[in-house]
Amino acid sequence: MPGTAKSKTRMQTILKGSLVLTALYIAATLFFGLRAHSLALISEAGHNVSDFLALGLSFAAVWLQARPATDERTFGYQRAGVLAGFVNALSLMVLAGWIAVAAMGRFFHPVTVEPHLMMYVAAAGVVMNGLIAGLLWKFSGDVNIRSVFLHMLGDTVSTAAVIVGGLVIAVTGLQWIDPLLSLIIAAMILASSWSIVRETLHILLEGTPRSVDLAEIRAAMQGIVGVVNVHDLHVWSLTSQSHAMACHVQVVEMQLAECEAVLARINHQLKDHFGIAHATIQLEVTDCATVDGCCSPPEVAEVDGHSHHHHGPGGHDHVHAH
Repeated sequence: MPGTAKSKTRMQTILKGSLVLTALYIAATLFFGLRAHSLALISEAGHNVSDFLALGLSFAAVWLQARPATDERTFGYQRAGVLAGFVNALSLMVLAGWIAVAAMGRFFHPVTVEPHLMMYVAAAGVVMNGLIAGLLWKFSGDVNIRSVFLHMLGDTVSTAAVIVGGLVIAVTGLQWIDPLLSLIIAAMILASSWSIVRETLHILLEGTPRSVDLAEIRAAMQGIVGVVNVHDLHVWSLTSQSHAMACHVQVVEMQLAECEAVLARINHQLKDHFGIAHATIQLEVTDCATVDGCCSPPEVAEVDGHSHHHHGPGGHDHVHAH
């Protein structure tokens, strides 16, 4: 855990420095974009505003993730980073739409741009965005940081495109190059953000991690001596790098000490072969009625002021509560 805490601290330091650099570049890009009448530069300013918000949101998420779990939030704030990545990606998609609409307007109403100023400011952007992207790359396994990394990497490429566009305009005088670049930038933003939206939404909806094969996990568990059947199997993500699992495991009749040994072997399989360190396993001697591999939920009926839990045909258990 000390290594994790050190990593989080370094991540926060990088995000803080990135926020300061991005704020300075936004001011410069907007100022010189207006002076150069360049929609591509103004688009870059808008894109960097979203980067600034994304960096701020990611910084807040990293801070929240470091907070301990409580009785109210038993998994802590691990999903904060996933939620930050989702919001960041959605904001990028909105920005891409705005840039595309503005660029289409420029095709019908051309504006003369100052290509040399475009290139100077864009060159500074390539250096800044490339530096930030390089610092964030090490932590890009986290979906929260990856969303920001893609922001900055996209900025680096699109800003480099602005330099090329400025050079072409300076040589040929073709003003439509500027809105064309803006459309290309918008398409790049949309493509990178859509992949983040899909991944984060999958996690938030408790989807099975794409790297996990439930059939393979079930087969590995059922291959352990003493295990008869595995059902009601669920695997989900707490973050893009942390998975949890819950299931029912039917075992043969055995002593309690032997059950502990079976559980130890199951957890060893899950952790060492599938990277699942948090597992909740219910051991059963008799199977319960299942629908699509999941136990049917018990029906609760009120009889004479008593609560009775009725299970399926297998008569899995019966609880009589006063």
